[in-house]
Amino acid sequence: MAKFPIPIQKLIMQLRKLPGVGAKTAERYAFELLSWNQEATDALSSSLKSIHVEISPCPECGCLKSDLSCEFCDPSKRDPTALCIVSSAKDIYPIEETRIFRGIYHVLGGMLSPLHGYNTDKFDIGKIKTRIQLLGVKDVVLALDSTLEGDATSLFLKEEIQGCGVNISRLAFGIPLGSSLDYVDPGTLTRAFLGRHIF
Repeated sequence: MAKFPIPIQKLIMQLRKLPGVGAKTAERYAFELLSWNQEATDALSSSLKSIHVEISPCPECGCLKSDLSCEFCDPSKRDPTALCIVSSAKDIYPIEETRIFRGIYHVLGGMLSPLHGYNTDKFDIGKIKTRIQLLGVKDVVLALDSTLEGDATSLFLKEEIQGCGVNISRLAFGIPLGSSLDYVDPGTLTRAFLGRHIF
């Protein structure tokens, strides 16, 4: 059986590293890219090369930013008395799409998962408490996935920050059990925010 040329094999290997992309899908993507003209592939290559140069996490909140200032930390645009804690920077965008939350964010960078080596040591709880105090935060929203990891992380965070004198709530109905925020539509997420309960 004939093998693909080496450059195509290398491309397929790289594409398989993407989540949800198996061998056949990677092959299909590779041959699709092969059909693109040089200008299109150069544009894709340029975007991939610049992503780590032009995008970086905000040292204060962990949100993604593309310049020196972070739009999610801008006090003229955000309400610093409301803090929403998420596990990943990408979770912020579906929340922002609902336009129901205008507070600030804090990105954990993961959730409690001993099997994957993510434990309480990975969380900078001191930084969260400092932000709560310095910014005068009154309400903390735990916007974490409705999974075992999300539940464990929410419980841990509640125990750690409940002494800070803030109201703690978690997204309520509307998000199916076991689902990720990536796949929740804006309407469902809006209902979840409106129906969140004190945690």
